[in-house]
Amino acid sequence: MARLLRMSSQQKCACSLLSRCSSSKADSEYLQKSLVPTMHFQPSLPRLPIPKLEDTMRRYLNAQRPLLNEEQYRKTEELARNFQKSIGKQLQEQLVADDKRNKHTSYISGPWFDMYLSARDPVVLNFNPFMSFTPDPKPGYNDQLIRATNMIVSSVRFLKTLRGGYLAPEIFHLNPTKSDTQTFKNLVRLVPSFLSWYAAYMVNAYPLDMSQYFRLFNSTRLPKLNKDELVTDEQAKHLLVLRNGNFYVFDILDKDGNIVKPSEIQAHLKYILSDSSPTPEFPLGYLTSEERNTWALFRQKLLENGNEEALKKVDSAVFCLCLDDITVKDRTHLSHNMLHGTGLNRWFDKSLSLILTADGTAAINFEHSWGDGVAVLRFQNEVFRDSTENPVISPQSSPARVDSSKAVQRLHFHLDAALKAGIAEAKEKFDKTVQSLTIASLEFKKGGREFFKKQRVSPDAAIQLAFQIAFLRQYNQIVATYESCSTAAFRHGRTETVRPVSVYSKKCAEAFVREPAEHSIAEIREMINQCSNYHNQLTKKAAMGQGFDRHLFALRYLAASQGLPIPDLFQDQAYAQINHNILSTSTLSSPAVQCGGFAPVVANGFGVAYGVQDRVMGCIVSSYPARNVQEFLQCLQRSLEDIFKVLEGKPLTS
Repeated sequence: MARLLRMSSQQKCACSLLSRCSSSKADSEYLQKSLVPTMHFQPSLPRLPIPKLEDTMRRYLNAQRPLLNEEQYRKTEELARNFQKSIGKQLQEQLVADDKRNKHTSYISGPWFDMYLSARDPVVLNFNPFMSFTPDPKPGYNDQLIRATNMIVSSVRFLKTLRGGYLAPEIFHLNPTKSDTQTFKNLVRLVPSFLSWYAAYMVNAYPLDMSQYFRLFNSTRLPKLNKDELVTDEQAKHLLVLRNGNFYVFDILDKDGNIVKPSEIQAHLKYILSDSSPTPEFPLGYLTSEERNTWALFRQKLLENGNEEALKKVDSAVFCLCLDDITVKDRTHLSHNMLHGTGLNRWFDKSLSLILTADGTAAINFEHSWGDGVAVLRFQNEVFRDSTENPVISPQSSPARVDSSKAVQRLHFHLDAALKAGIAEAKEKFDKTVQSLTIASLEFKKGGREFFKKQRVSPDAAIQLAFQIAFLRQYNQIVATYESCSTAAFRHGRTETVRPVSVYSKKCAEAFVREPAEHSIAEIREMINQCSNYHNQLTKKAAMGQGFDRHLFALRYLAASQGLPIPDLFQDQAYAQINHNILSTSTLSSPAVQCGGFAPVVANGFGVAYGVQDRVMGCIVSSYPARNVQEFLQCLQRSLEDIFKVLEGKPLTS
């Protein structure tokens, strides 16, 4: 269960005073000193609404309509009506009652954590995504040692700023000229926390939930039989560094909680990079790529073999730094390395791993159960900005003259025959799985956000439509599609699903692929407008907690937790089909993000990470052998070109 961090009134006063009268030494320890304390809005955040059951069933049927034939739809429609009148009504009443008794959280938080932590699939490829950093604009600073040092210091500054309550609250500003101002900050910090959200709302500012942020640091997912556990040790001051399959730790905070001198951190990293220790014959990190029950049993063996202290160092580390010896060739190579690598130099259970290759290419790989992209993106944005604008070392800097052999501890693990065999088997499985994964990228340079806005078309709706056109062109099918949407506007919100496939997108995709000659450009343009308008409605509703996926998930979870028979609605083939997301898509756009990616969520699916910038669109697509990524990207290129032609009033070519 996500923890809601609160600050006392005394702490808030202290934050405000410190923001006005802090020394330069203290300032160097922090990214910022926000006048408004980090968790100021948290107690007054609105609660995630439970949709009305009739609204959820209507939205569910709307999403099913383009995926089913008439006979299938009528059957699903009848099951939905029966569910709404009978067991669904009872479950809804209980869900609402339970929610009223648990006002500190959201109705989805507990079930969502259970879903993640009870899943027995390996976290690598099935759950962990990656987000790569944009290169430092100063080429000399992309050296592995320099960039790693700067990013570590910026990361610890973020940690201290967050824990000190000085990190500016995450706020979505609809009217920045009124709300993203010094006047607003001066006023809203004086409003009591239990009313603060309403003060922001009055000027069209929407504070976001920040309860996930504390899991960014000192956290790990521990494998347990049947259900894993998230643990956080905020007292630990050391960094975990992996290089060549070897484990190292050293303190990045001193005994007083101050950041260790950057030149000393640089010296310790240089010491690790120059260590000639051979790759372990049995690299322990492979176990974190195992099926979770298998890993839980091996972890118990590790503890029984006297590895408790070493594992505690791994689990409690501020975060994991992976120093890879490779040089990145292109975005496909980058994606493979940051998503899974060779498995040798990873600990996939850590909440946050910062990966740096020999050429200074940097990325985050994160365990997904504890939180979502909003928290990780904020961390990435702040670290990128601080490490590039306020670097603590430069190409001319020299490491401190310290004895790093005393400060850096290399961890040693005692392995018996069973553990060695388990690691060898885990490596074999890992290699086989990642070798079956294909990743490719597309960069569409003919236009982006600016073009679509000029055409009064939603950029996100346009690229989602392009995915549908491309898949229809490639496989002659319209299939279940998932687009992630954050519900961080609510206390302990997680995500909701936008369902991009609609009767409008199906009709439009078919017009492009099957019957372009039967429609005028004006008619297809109107279809695109309908898709855009409907997609915007779906996205806004989802962000406000008014989708159907999480609600149905919670109702099914409630029935299962009470030992009730699975309702007929959830045994319908159509329900299984819409949740078999062949196109799983997600977007995060930021100047700090070069690209991101994840694996498909089903064996015959595509994992599509995309971004729409002002003048360019790009995506990283992954698949297993059941699908052809390169062919999909060719179809996607053509689909985007066709959409551009229609919006420009140009004729389509067959």
